[in-house]
Amino acid sequence: MKFVLFCQNPYAFGILAPIKDVLIEREHLYIWFLTENIVGKLPFNNDPSTNDIKKLKEYEADAILCPGNEVPHYLRGLKVQIFHGLAGEKKGHFRIRHYFDLYLTQGPYFTSRFKELQKKYTDFDVIETGWSKLDTYGQNLRKYAGDKKAFLQKYQTNKLILYAPTFSPSLTSAPYLAEEITKLAENEHFLVVIKFHDLMAQEVIDIYKALAAKRKNIIIEKAPNILRLLLMADLMISDTSSVVYEFLLLNKPVITFRSNSENILWENSEAYSHLTEKVVKNLAEDPFRQKREKIIENYHPYSDGKSSLRMVNAIEEYIKENGVPEKRKLSFLRRLKINRMFGK
Repeated sequence: MKFVLFCQNPYAFGILAPIKDVLIEREHLYIWFLTENIVGKLPFNNDPSTNDIKKLKEYEADAILCPGNEVPHYLRGLKVQIFHGLAGEKKGHFRIRHYFDLYLTQGPYFTSRFKELQKKYTDFDVIETGWSKLDTYGQNLRKYAGDKKAFLQKYQTNKLILYAPTFSPSLTSAPYLAEEITKLAENEHFLVVIKFHDLMAQEVIDIYKALAAKRKNIIIEKAPNILRLLLMADLMISDTSSVVYEFLLLNKPVITFRSNSENILWENSEAYSHLTEKVVKNLAEDPFRQKREKIIENYHPYSDGKSSLRMVNAIEEYIKENGVPEKRKLSFLRRLKINRMFGK
């Protein structure tokens, strides 16, 4: 079978890479598609890739895997939404855009919601598989233990605190927490590592660059894949970001500011203050440990590192039963949007 790994942002690489490994094991063919904004950023230099939609049409795929929200309707192949995060409360997460034939969901919370929408629209299917990006949790849980020890020794600190805000202007905490991050870094036992979203405003990044220039225990991480930091960090600070759920699934404490999650089972503050006190308390007492178990059970109960395998199995079986769609039927306005984004 022939697969397209369809990427519109750098975060897609970490989501699709575990699936690529399964495709290689199964001896399937694959090609990466990169939109213009990420050409040259693919971390797999020897892999086949293109940014030319015409080449994808000629490729005639059997399945197209998308962590993003759009895919050209006119391409051959089963169009599969595999999602780019776990934040179901974010605007648009459960919006049906009619671009996809199949939704591969991460856990019961997402599956039940999409099953309801499937009954309403009847033009797509839903299969729960777990999420490919989290396969690396099961496979690499202790992989960076040595790196973390060396990291902390280098900066003469004891705990690694990760700050990972979202980019959305209406949801991000970044413009409001600079002073609190500075106060947190006054505690020399903490190494504060900041990982910005790919789409974070440059003026916000510049504020934190100035802070990092003044304090040796504030670092801005530039690598596109956040996985290494999630595995290394002792605690994470964020807001309304899907990475909150990724970190909670590692069963470690999170502090958020003004999160709009439907069911907050971690430390959340409506005021941008007292960050240091909250960090100290959560590291020492971990008061939300038992509540995190509910998140794990509902959002992603798979810890076997085999979600990518389930995804590929689901696609193979679906195509075996239903065949390969030559194209996807869309409304005129949806077709117009796709043509503007990717060409005809």
